[in-house]
Amino acid sequence: MNYTRQETLLKAEGVGLVLGGSRILRNINLRIDNIVRPGFTQGQVVALLGPSGIGKTQLFKILAGLRRPTEGTVTINEHGDRSPDGLVGVVAQHYPLLKFLTVRGNLYFATRQRGLKGKDIRMKADEMLERFGLTERRDLYPSQLSGGQRQRLAIAQQLLCSEHFLLMDEPFSGLDVIMLENVTKLITEVASADELSTIIVVTHDVTAACTIADTIWLLGLEKDGEGKRIPGATVVREYDLIVEGLAWQPDLHLNPRLLEFSAQIKSEFRNLK
Repeated sequence: MNYTRQETLLKAEGVGLVLGGSRILRNINLRIDNIVRPGFTQGQVVALLGPSGIGKTQLFKILAGLRRPTEGTVTINEHGDRSPDGLVGVVAQHYPLLKFLTVRGNLYFATRQRGLKGKDIRMKADEMLERFGLTERRDLYPSQLSGGQRQRLAIAQQLLCSEHFLLMDEPFSGLDVIMLENVTKLITEVASADELSTIIVVTHDVTAACTIADTIWLLGLEKDGEGKRIPGATVVREYDLIVEGLAWQPDLHLNPRLLEFSAQIKSEFRNLK
């Protein structure tokens, strides 16, 4: 498959976290590079997997700039800018939109957060309404939208705030089969909309993660020489789904190799905590 990895878009170096005297994360080193495919607009989708309670949420917050690590740094783009709150969009599990604003009002609010004014606000908001199929619902309130429409609005809102970087917390939770297919398709479309689009998905759904991601980070506890757990979770394994032949494939959910690979990752979960 013809592609190259170019400039670094996000990097975590030596990241650790101690809360209340307990070691939560330790020595996390990660990077996401710009993947370029000739003839395609190709963004990046990374899935962060791990057992419940292992520290995924805390790492999520650190990557989003919502929490400062005890040690190490997270930097964004090739210039190595620190990751402050607001540079990375966050789509939480229950899509906490501004209930007292319409669909268009939510997008106007997001564009103002970027410092845009006047006609630039309307232009950017209208672009997102069209892109996410919400133009006809622009004057409705979040409570009048379906679950799928609220998710699209939440993604559009956060992209207006951050432009390229998006973190999604459990986007597959509680979905039926049809909605699950719709959400995986939406994430793929968002990633493919811009060359620098970078989406990090935190999830328990291994199969869905394998369907959309080009890279998987597996978070867990390592063992010392005596077989004892070392306090603080770290990324114990990174999978390159491009090399595995599972990235950017049509009808991937029908591929027996996907089920085999998902089962392999699931079997590792019992050794991570």
